[in-house]
Amino acid sequence: MIILVGGEKGGSGKSCLAQNIAVFLTVECGASVIMVDCDPQRTTSDWIQARNNNGRLASINCVQLYGKIRNDLLSLEQHYDFVIVDCGGQDNLALRATMSVASHVLMPLRPKRRDLKTVSHMDDIVATCMMINPKMRASFVITQCPSLPNQANRIIEAKEVCKTYDINVLDAITYSRNIYDDSEESGLSVMETQTKGKAADEIRAIACEMLQAANATEIRNRLAEKQQIKQRNSYGTGRPQEKLYAV
Repeated sequence: MIILVGGEKGGSGKSCLAQNIAVFLTVECGASVIMVDCDPQRTTSDWIQARNNNGRLASINCVQLYGKIRNDLLSLEQHYDFVIVDCGGQDNLALRATMSVASHVLMPLRPKRRDLKTVSHMDDIVATCMMINPKMRASFVITQCPSLPNQANRIIEAKEVCKTYDINVLDAITYSRNIYDDSEESGLSVMETQTKGKAADEIRAIACEMLQAANATEIRNRLAEKQQIKQRNSYGTGRPQEKLYAV
């Protein structure tokens, strides 16, 4: 399964979201995950390097790809449960190439006017790519929300703007918390910094809602079932050859 975390607006937490979802799927769901860094700033690549230098953390593979990456992604999908693509904050060839093969597209937006101005353009991009990939499920997610009660209307208004377009809007959101930045600096996720913290629950909620699963256990069971089907199919294709040798 290919998951794209991208969008036209920079600074909305795309890399942070992609990294934390990758850890959730790896550690709590038992999935095999590879990250694809399409951002020249190498935010995710640097995070992966710091992470994999820490022997106590679950290792996650990462490659850097740019431009026409459609075939590369399809190849990686054959070897991993999830391919998580982190695109930079701009409309580029890698973004559109990924949308042409992605199962899920997650587009983070802060509840700010300059972020919401990009919604119309992203709607056009999604509509164009869905002509090629009609099974793609695209969703907006509101990130870095203010936690003050008197700012709650900003979150509601941001969701309402997104809902005027024909794209799903997640109920789950992230709040502006220092733990996201603090954990990223050392290659950690918020789930590893505070397993039962509010930020960890935000990531779990976003990942599960995006994948339309109740919890990590359901995702783990889906992966196990998929693996069983793959093994049965592999066994089935081998039987004629086994019969040939038996004769």
